[in-house]
Amino acid sequence: MTGILTARPVPARSKAFDLLLAGGLTMIFGFLSVAQNGFGGILAFGMLVPLIWRRTHPELVFFGVSALAVLQWLAGVDLMAGNVGLLVALYAISVYGAVPLSRIALGIGGLGVLMATARYYNGGDWKQQITMMVALGALVFGVWALGERRRTRGLYVAQLEERADQLERDRDREAKLAVSNERTRIAREIHDVVAHGLSIMIVQADGGLYAADQSPEQAKKALATIGDTGRASLTEMRKMLGLLKQDEQPELDPNQPRPQPGVSSLPELIDNVRDAGLTVDYEVTGEPRDLPALLGLTAYRIVQEGLTNTLKHAGPGARTCVNLDFGREMLTVVVTDDGRGGGVAPSSDPGHGLVGMRQRASISGGTVSAGPKAGGGYEVIAKLPYNLPTGGQQ
Repeated sequence: MTGILTARPVPARSKAFDLLLAGGLTMIFGFLSVAQNGFGGILAFGMLVPLIWRRTHPELVFFGVSALAVLQWLAGVDLMAGNVGLLVALYAISVYGAVPLSRIALGIGGLGVLMATARYYNGGDWKQQITMMVALGALVFGVWALGERRRTRGLYVAQLEERADQLERDRDREAKLAVSNERTRIAREIHDVVAHGLSIMIVQADGGLYAADQSPEQAKKALATIGDTGRASLTEMRKMLGLLKQDEQPELDPNQPRPQPGVSSLPELIDNVRDAGLTVDYEVTGEPRDLPALLGLTAYRIVQEGLTNTLKHAGPGARTCVNLDFGREMLTVVVTDDGRGGGVAPSSDPGHGLVGMRQRASISGGTVSAGPKAGGGYEVIAKLPYNLPTGGQQ
């Protein structure tokens, strides 16, 4: 009952239209009914004036008008022009009213057809009576069906609008997610390049400072390494920043060759680390194979990060081993050292360090485990399947 009494929100233009409609029907059919029957004219006004609220309170309007129609039937007043209010009220409840009450209204309309036929068309033969009953029934049902069609169409349009809004929200969400993923990827690349380059430069600078007085040649070599490493890191940095300046980029296929380092670049990386003073053993087991660009880059960055952390945390004199095992279904990358067992320091930035390794491996469908070894030192193990996951992006 509370739902029936609660007014539905209606735009101002619709309220103005309903006011004009009710006013026009009252002026025309109300006064016509007065001309037919004085008491009937009062009933007609009662059936037409409430149509002002046909959208805000469609159930109350219909049942109120129906009650007046029953009073008309009991008083023996003939059908009059004001009875058009019944049809308008039936249409209103079928469009704007609750569905169960709309069905009840159709039943009341059918009952009204039987009552009107029995009272007003019982003087002729039975064929005429049936004809009038069918005609009135068709009119009532047609009005109700027209309203139902209007309701169904309105619901369909509302669903389409909701779906369009949902698609727009999904598109904006996906765009924001894509931007976030790209920012994370670029931050990871910058971290790998800068952290590795700076670690080598710091080690060389410390060594050059120590050897400056006793071995000038060693100091010069350290300075040369610092310069080469800085230039190489700066070049890679400019490449990545150049990607940010492009307004439009073609869709990237992770299986297509790209100008990024891969497994074939590991010997050069390891030589640079050796030049920085770190002892590195490099071995490859299994049958080497061509890898997708994304997988090769992932392996390269994991080794690079492992060596960088060894330079920063393993301590002087640490020895490192890098092993690539080409198995039947996956590439296993192992980076170990015999240093102080703190090869990966905790990072407050979730996109760097060990978390960055795991993110890279996850994108390629692999896993990374890292931690101190039982006999001392640190170990990083990455398992990277050869088959990239569907939709994997760098």
